[in-house]
Amino acid sequence: MPRHRPIAGEVACAVALVVIALGALWQTAVIPTSPIYARVGPTLFPWIASSCLLVIAVLLLVQALRTGFGVEESLTVDWRSLAWVAAGLAANAALIGTAGFVFAATALFACVARGFGSTNFLRDAAIGLVIAFGSYYGFEKLLGVNIGAGILQDLI
Repeated sequence: MPRHRPIAGEVACAVALVVIALGALWQTAVIPTSPIYARVGPTLFPWIASSCLLVIAVLLLVQALRTGFGVEESLTVDWRSLAWVAAGLAANAALIGTAGFVFAATALFACVARGFGSTNFLRDAAIGLVIAFGSYYGFEKLLGVNIGAGILQDLI
């Protein structure tokens, strides 16, 4: 069996993820917590997410060193799909301050769905609107976290 020679880019990517995970764990450790939290406090989910990221990053590093990622050498980029996703991110950034979270997230959802191959933009926008409004309502009304209503401020 021929010995695999690690590709520098794959190893660098995996090492970067390990560094990011360690940074996330470090930042989670310095989050101030009040003694009123018995076990579940504001750091529970950051600990879980950071730990999972570290495990996945280490496994990816091991794979990069042993056999590589297994990606074909001749990958092509679907520029049209990439443009739809980029347009969704740009729309989200442009709309979040003025139109609010619901409309910004709806635009993002519809554009990303189009980038992933969906052809029914109106249906995707409707689905995105329902998900975004549900998320907004959950954060704003149930958790009391203001994520920006924008135009909906007076309507809700």
